[in-house]
Amino acid sequence: MQTSTLPSHRATSPTSVLLASLVLPGFAALACMAPVKADAENAPEKTTVAVKYGSYTDSQPGWERVTAVSPQVYLQTPIAGDWALEATGVMDTVSGATPRWHTQHTAFSGASQMNEQRRAGEVKVTRYLARSAFAVSLAHSVENDYVSNALGLEARWSSGDNNRTWTVGLGRANDTLDTTSTGGAAVGQHKTTTEGMLGLTQVLSTNDLLQFNLTRSQGSGYFNDPYKTFDQRPDQRDAWVAQARWNHYLEPLDVALRSSYRYYNDTFGVQSHTLGVEWVQSAGPWTFTPGLRYYSQSAANFYLDPILNAQGQYDQVAVLLRAVKQLGNNQSTDQRLAAFGALTASFKVSYAWTPDTTLDLKLETYKQTAAWHWGGQGSPGLDPLWANFVQVGLTHRF
Repeated sequence: MQTSTLPSHRATSPTSVLLASLVLPGFAALACMAPVKADAENAPEKTTVAVKYGSYTDSQPGWERVTAVSPQVYLQTPIAGDWALEATGVMDTVSGATPRWHTQHTAFSGASQMNEQRRAGEVKVTRYLARSAFAVSLAHSVENDYVSNALGLEARWSSGDNNRTWTVGLGRANDTLDTTSTGGAAVGQHKTTTEGMLGLTQVLSTNDLLQFNLTRSQGSGYFNDPYKTFDQRPDQRDAWVAQARWNHYLEPLDVALRSSYRYYNDTFGVQSHTLGVEWVQSAGPWTFTPGLRYYSQSAANFYLDPILNAQGQYDQVAVLLRAVKQLGNNQSTDQRLAAFGALTASFKVSYAWTPDTTLDLKLETYKQTAAWHWGGQGSPGLDPLWANFVQVGLTHRF
């Protein structure tokens, strides 16, 4: 599920700390359009160091809501021939405010003010064999009200002609949330998430590569947003995620076309569809990659629509009275659980300064509105959301 607004606390994936950044619409594209690979299982021959710096802002009508900056560093290095070590570090700094109810930010409904920093890291060790690879990863993420620890296991093996690769992954994350010092309602709450993944990558022809992944996620514990008023959610959230990717090389144009589709379904009642496409055009040392992504989700079973008065304005008193009547039952006015659609347009340019050194710049703009919900009108009474994301990076191999 792609989230539409920045949550008050962020959950890490059992298999990658950097996926914690994907709660931001701009950061989500970094994983959604990742290239498909079907390489032989060989340890890297060179050390790779990548440094990236991202900046994110979002807004709603009359309200500049959230800003975030995220420097990241990545290292991959061979060890003893058949081993490789990978390490990732990220430090997010987030400031701004999110609404306590729906998308309103008036004085009565209030907003959750935040100014926080998250530090996260992951270490992964991979053992390469003739046609297989096995990896284990450990991840840790900490901020002033949230701590997450995760373990990931992965196995990959290829066919004799290297045209087919199978992948199996297993991950588990244990999270602790305590908002005593930040004005939230959670004190020593815990959440555990277990994920299993099966994947297949197939070379169809010299110009076509296909990948399919199926993921099962089971989570239990505290899922409420402690910074939102009257937010009560089930203590179990299980999900299925299916993703297909197709890379096609257009030989006459010397262009790589990357396309993807992702389906998500969970026990909260949220179903989502994500369609993405990228056009990768090379010109000497330059590579230009425009992209477009469409996202749509249904509302959670316990999401409550805004109540409007006779003038069509947000009725804060009526929303409050309804919330009081619903005490003891699952309910949420969190916009991220509403029904909406969104479009992301992106453009990335990279320059190979030398064969081993690459500079890149990525720009994204995102718009979310209920009117773009797939299959009909989304949740009523929600303000649209705009977001912009900029990232610069440097990658060097030696």
